[in-house]
Amino acid sequence: MNPVAAFDPVGAVDTFIGTDDEGNTFPGASAPFGMAHSSPIGSHYAGYRYDDPVIRGFGHFFLSGAGCWEQGGLVSVLPTGGLPGSFDHRRYGAAYTHDGEVGEPGYYRVVLRSGIAVECTATTRTGVERFTFPAGTAPHVLVNVGQANDKEPVFASSVRVVDDRTLAGTVTAQAFCGGRAYTTYFTTAFDRPFRATGNWGGAEGRAGLRGQWVRFDEGAPVTAATAVSHVDAEGAAGNLAEARGRSFDELRAAVRETWRRELGCVEVSSADADDLTVFYTALYHVLLQPLTGSDADGRYRGFDDRVHRADGWTYHEYFSLWDTYRAHNQLLALLRPGRARDVARSVLAIHEQGGWLPRWAYANQETNTMTGDPVTPFLVDLWRFGALEGLEERAYAALRQNSDSVPPPSSPFEGRAGNPTYLARGFVPHDRNFPKKGQDVDPHHGASATMEYALADHSLSIMAAGLGHEADAVALRRRGLNHRVLWDAAIADRGFAGFPRPRLADGSWLGPFSPRGPEGFHEGTAWQYQWLAQQDVPGLVALLGGAAAALGRLDEFFAYPDLVADPAGTARGKWVVGPYDYYDQHRYNPNNEPDLHVPWMYALIGQPWKTSAVVRAAQTLFRAAPDGVTGNDDLGQMSAWYVFSALGLYPVTPGTGRFVLNAPRFGRAVVHLEDGRDVVVAADGADPAKLQYTRSLLRDGVPHGEVWVDLADLRGARLEHRLTEEPG
Repeated sequence: MNPVAAFDPVGAVDTFIGTDDEGNTFPGASAPFGMAHSSPIGSHYAGYRYDDPVIRGFGHFFLSGAGCWEQGGLVSVLPTGGLPGSFDHRRYGAAYTHDGEVGEPGYYRVVLRSGIAVECTATTRTGVERFTFPAGTAPHVLVNVGQANDKEPVFASSVRVVDDRTLAGTVTAQAFCGGRAYTTYFTTAFDRPFRATGNWGGAEGRAGLRGQWVRFDEGAPVTAATAVSHVDAEGAAGNLAEARGRSFDELRAAVRETWRRELGCVEVSSADADDLTVFYTALYHVLLQPLTGSDADGRYRGFDDRVHRADGWTYHEYFSLWDTYRAHNQLLALLRPGRARDVARSVLAIHEQGGWLPRWAYANQETNTMTGDPVTPFLVDLWRFGALEGLEERAYAALRQNSDSVPPPSSPFEGRAGNPTYLARGFVPHDRNFPKKGQDVDPHHGASATMEYALADHSLSIMAAGLGHEADAVALRRRGLNHRVLWDAAIADRGFAGFPRPRLADGSWLGPFSPRGPEGFHEGTAWQYQWLAQQDVPGLVALLGGAAAALGRLDEFFAYPDLVADPAGTARGKWVVGPYDYYDQHRYNPNNEPDLHVPWMYALIGQPWKTSAVVRAAQTLFRAAPDGVTGNDDLGQMSAWYVFSALGLYPVTPGTGRFVLNAPRFGRAVVHLEDGRDVVVAADGADPAKLQYTRSLLRDGVPHGEVWVDLADLRGARLEHRLTEEPG
């Protein structure tokens, strides 16, 4: 029997997880990696927030878990029983309750206070709604093109009546994190003819309230399908074909089947329904992005603002690389290598058409959000996983350009803006006055940028060696040790001496300086960033004063004695708690990316049982509730952390293809790879409510003595953990 056919995880997913406490996920309908969505909009900048009492409309584009203000909610539709007194969605929004509200992969349902029932589903490039009006209600639908998610500026918009069932238009909005304007084209088709229609704000114009209302005869439900495109009106109209000729129920069934197959790539066993819900919702969030970027005809708008065609592959958009290079990228490459290859080709297309590799790519522009060099480990890992076959030298040339130079002032890309000093002296100088092209620039956070550059250079050295560029590999390996240049052995805090410290352009130390302060480190402190040297564990251990001292510092970092006594309480009370509490911290931050790998540093330094204890404690922060995600989910990165940790392995060091092990959460997990091989992880007696440790491990029936497993050995392997409750 086909195990994927027999297993249906869709019912285990709760799309409301992450919709509260700044998780910033959305509960509405999407296909896997969907370009378009259908999801409610409230007063939160990410769209929907679980405790918001009003729905302003149902938008057709969202990001899952992103942290900046300007993001989506475009082309909002709302059913009403008549025309509102104001066409501002902050005033005409509909009250609702959670009674009867449903959120599952590819489907959302809510009943508004007016009694109107709204159902949402989706195809890859369309968002679809079905509105059921109470008897005696005059069916109206408001199509708002002048407003979007809260804090998402709409600079210009247009809407026109195409025929008696169809509207079309444009929305020009601001890109993520203060980016430039970009335009979305849309077509909205209804399944019933308009009885009447009217406009507010004019057919087109600059910023301001604008939209079209349509009225229908009473009787049957009204279905609306909205397709979007970044190319042109013809692209949106062509994308609408995905929804034409099928009923709402047929579309819902089709996307559910798609999700069943996607989520069925991992099969886990548990008697705890909440445990299954948390796991499969995390996997669902992983499989939402990056988003499909090419239209049904293969066309997409490139970073040169010209139209290109992806022939035989799918172009993807929206790359939050500072987040996703750490685990999401590797999980996608493992589970969906065909998709990962399309992602790799998309990033290389950005380089070909824009001239440089991206950092945080939003639609067809670089926002220069976050710092460091995340695209290098991102692409190197895709090479390691086989997604760059036939494209290796092209990718390597782009990465060497990125690693050894700086984009010119005329380029919208910042690249490695700290390279001049870094290449000459081994560090990015701390300079808060350094000019920036977008949201961020590396010298504003020189210390963390140095450490990110070094990690990236080490990963690129592995690719260089693999491709036979030996001289490059030697030079890049040397640069991979540049984290040491920041080490100041004289700085002490909480009884520990030696921390990374920002340097100024002349090489002197920035002062005054506290390892818990904000200076020099991006969304973190020296306490957290000191561990971002996983490519050089022996060197880091030496800087820390030896293995015993390093392990003692890890114990302080995780409050380990408290954790053993109370894992959940320590995770929620001793570690960093708030999603944006980046500074004045000396403990582990499970809500943000810089130290997500640190639990596995215990294993690499000699105490692997502590890795398992810390991971179990961190997993308690994920739960089957709207606030059940740590921090922003960041386009699936936090969810990918959970999926990997639950399976008992984590990709700690980019480029190595090596997964460091921990005690699995489930008694049995099967990963169905696309090539037909299965990875089986067995751990008889696994109990997530307890601290458990791996006493011994068999790989394919043979004792496995390492604390890691290599990618080549993982594919098709059977890993059998013998668990114990005794540490050591």
